[in-house]
Amino acid sequence: MTFFTFVLITALIAFVSWIKTKGEDGSAKGYFLAGRGLTATVIGFSMVLTSLSTEQLVGVNASSYASNFSIIAWTVQSVIPLCVLALFLLPKYLKGGFTTIPEFFEERYDRQTRQIMSLLFLIAYTFVMIPGALYSGAIAFTQIFDVEAMFGVSFNVALWGVVWVIGIIGGIYAIFGGLKAVAVSDTLNGFALIIGGAMIPFFALKYLGSGSMMKGVEIITTTHVDKLNAWGAVSDPVPWTTIFTGILIVNFFYWTTNQAIIQRSLAAKSLAEGQKGILYAGVFLLLLPIMLNLPGLVSFHIFGDGLKNIDLAYPTLVSKVLPKPLLGFFTACLFGAILSTFNSFVNSAATLFCYDIYRPMLKKEISDEELIKIAKIVGTLIAIISMIIAPLLQYGTGGLFLLLKRFAGFFNIPIVALVAVGFLNRTISGKAARITVLLHIILYFSLVWVFKVKVNFVHVMGSLFVFDVITMFILGCIFKREKEYIPSAKNKSNVDLTEWKFAREFSTILVMGLFYLYAVLSPIGLAGGNGLRKITIIFAVLTVVLLALVKATKRNKQN
Repeated sequence: MTFFTFVLITALIAFVSWIKTKGEDGSAKGYFLAGRGLTATVIGFSMVLTSLSTEQLVGVNASSYASNFSIIAWTVQSVIPLCVLALFLLPKYLKGGFTTIPEFFEERYDRQTRQIMSLLFLIAYTFVMIPGALYSGAIAFTQIFDVEAMFGVSFNVALWGVVWVIGIIGGIYAIFGGLKAVAVSDTLNGFALIIGGAMIPFFALKYLGSGSMMKGVEIITTTHVDKLNAWGAVSDPVPWTTIFTGILIVNFFYWTTNQAIIQRSLAAKSLAEGQKGILYAGVFLLLLPIMLNLPGLVSFHIFGDGLKNIDLAYPTLVSKVLPKPLLGFFTACLFGAILSTFNSFVNSAATLFCYDIYRPMLKKEISDEELIKIAKIVGTLIAIISMIIAPLLQYGTGGLFLLLKRFAGFFNIPIVALVAVGFLNRTISGKAARITVLLHIILYFSLVWVFKVKVNFVHVMGSLFVFDVITMFILGCIFKREKEYIPSAKNKSNVDLTEWKFAREFSTILVMGLFYLYAVLSPIGLAGGNGLRKITIIFAVLTVVLLALVKATKRNKQN
């Protein structure tokens, strides 16, 4: 019954996605940017579901099981970059008509810089991000379905088999459907995942409370309350100081420069639709601890520290508390999340290769049909390589989520540095940028893996971001552009660039919501065994005051 329900729901989503996208524009613009026609709802759901894979469901819950809620910094803090993207960067990206982020690097620096940064993106997607999504998804599936017992095979064989099944099905969406198919399926899977993801904490708390959800809530808020603390100590996975250093920079990379995320907003039918979609995604991010942290906490209360691998905390909990009739539906939701991340990154990787490496290399015009054909070949190769690498992640230590974040430090920090300096300065050359990127890679590898400095790797990231920016400005005094960079005044995307009228107010509410969440998950809130009434009243008043100021500022500008 579980397997039948899983197949039925998965097939239904695939069928609806096919209906919605059949007969679509067969041009390169249609394949890579969905014809620049995505609406706010599709953009919002697709952005969230691309980021919300089993890498997080498994990895973040594992961290909350083993430690506390400090790991939320990697997710909820992202509302700040999203607000920056919506208000400041998206207007520039759309006006420039960019298909990929590295296109900006060519316009601002030079072609060599564009190609090097595209290569960094491709390496990151192929060897870190896509394998991470596949591995975490396979871990969840093998545990929930008990694939080892079902087929009488070892854990390793089950893991390899599930990875390849997920990879093949996900590849069909990305390689043959293009961005529109990916985005539509993401939206449908997003609705399902909200329902499915919310079921787990509900049934987990009910199980913990011996049939009473409220009793379960009382248990987690009155015992081991230190685990509800989002302000990590030095020994925790995310010390509180890292919130203001490397994590903030990494989140800026992921939500404002990462091609797999940005590609949705670049495909918006208008600036207003793009801004709404981005800010809707911010709302979901603030609610993610319900799915990404709470189950891990309940796992600790149920299993204690008896699990042999912390990455098993979430799938083991699901198997134990979820009623069997609902297991097929939840597994389909989980499968949708895995597919979303996998096919989104494969599609974006193919886009980067075609637009930033293959087409410029030919130095001649290429037809849309040939470009799409190359994209499908490249997408297939990347998918296969990722499926080979994914099972090898089982040999990593310290939890999957933080392992992948550590490797991401090679590429995410210099990309953010180049974007930031690119907008803040108009004279630094591409040569200065490329030297900085090379120095960053050498330094990061030396500090984290060779010398193994006794500093949290996130602090290393934050320090290297400062190093990258300063180095670029110093080198920029020697290596300058022949002509000062002046952004084009023309709207190259040909979409309406009118701002959403509530964008600034919505952003204000999101940022205040983030601060409120951190107050709740702190020693002055739940982690200290305190009530929330005073905190709620204070933040409500502050939010009203700030909204009034934002409105007054807008009125003054209009006058």
